Amino acid sequence: MEALLSRNFSVSGAWRLSVAETRGAYETARKVLGSMRPEEVTQAVVASNLRGLGGAGFPTGKKWQFLPQDNLKPVYLVVNADEGEPGTFKDRYILERDPHLLIEGIILSAFAIRSHKAYIYIRGEYIEPYKNLQRAVEECVAKNYLGKNIFGSGFDLDVVVHRGAGAYICGEETALLESLEGRRGLPRLKPPFPALVGLFGCPTIINNVETMACVTWILKNGAEWFARLGSPGNGGTHLFSVSGHVKRPGLYELPMGTSLKEIIETHAGGVRDEHVLKAVIPGGISAKILTSKEIDVKMDYDSLRAAGTMLGSAGIMVMDDTVCMVKMLLLACKFFAHESCGQCSPCREGTGWAYRIVKRIYRGEGTPKDLETLLTIARNMEGRTICVFADAAAWPIQSYITKFRKEFEDYIKNGPHG
Repeated sequence: MEALLSRNFSVSGAWRLSVAETRGAYETARKVLGSMRPEEVTQAVVASNLRGLGGAGFPTGKKWQFLPQDNLKPVYLVVNADEGEPGTFKDRYILERDPHLLIEGIILSAFAIRSHKAYIYIRGEYIEPYKNLQRAVEECVAKNYLGKNIFGSGFDLDVVVHRGAGAYICGEETALLESLEGRRGLPRLKPPFPALVGLFGCPTIINNVETMACVTWILKNGAEWFARLGSPGNGGTHLFSVSGHVKRPGLYELPMGTSLKEIIETHAGGVRDEHVLKAVIPGGISAKILTSKEIDVKMDYDSLRAAGTMLGSAGIMVMDDTVCMVKMLLLACKFFAHESCGQCSPCREGTGWAYRIVKRIYRGEGTPKDLETLLTIARNMEGRTICVFADAAAWPIQSYITKFRKEFEDYIKNGPHG
């Protein structure tokens, strides 16, 4: 398969405009802005079956169509580059190694939704990606690829790179908007949705880095071509972050719908020698865990939902038979307890309560009743808060205990080394 999103990752200096242009950067944007109407671009994205690749998997073009047709306010495009999901590092590579692919996708997307102001909200810890991205934006401004009358097309677009302060919750789109407006990153009640009332009270489209990077390829090679690359309803390729106990951890660009088993055994080289696969998290730490018997599943949004988990951020975390599931749950619970914004009581109290119980179990002081208490806490968190953070915190508790119940019971009965 021809690399699309990752084609420039190994090209030295590809983050510089001079190098990127030798690789075809901005050819598609120049052509589209001079020959297509905004609604034609949107229709192409709809037909491509591009899904939001930040985790939710909502059809990208359909989201764009939610913008009000009789709008008199400015329309904003916001790029979510706040990649904070543990086990995920795909957007970082685009930002650091090929930021011009992202910028070209932003130009095309902003043109499609008639936006003249775009914000890239980037994770504060991404130092080198931020530097390369900011330099790329400045190069584009200097060459009039951004600003007034881009490519002589009459279309204006300003792009602002905004650094976050390291809060995981700001990966949630409305918390991101609150942060971007200068307030604490607390999720908003929906409806209204950002497409109607978003940044500064104006219609706003929010997509993540990888989603934006795909738009150029859709307009370059055609919507049907892009749709055929993936599985039904899941167009294109995806960058899969593979970490953990495999021989070749790394980032792999593969068609949507590639099986999890193939990714682990073929591309990542399988589990390290003298060990066997125990479990896999398929979509970042929020996703429900899969056992070694459940990995023959397609890595797309619909297939993983049917399997009881989710593709999420496509952060694949592989665990072999040396892993203690109690410790894994402890790490997950600690993360969510630390990152809860505290706005909703079920999440604020539930994440901390669950973490304290699992920590006590890990110390060898747990009781059999603790497992049912944890499952009850998780049930009372799920679906009862403003955003899905509480759900994300509940899913590891539910899946780890349900699928590895005996290991938890043995740990409680016999202690850490039982």
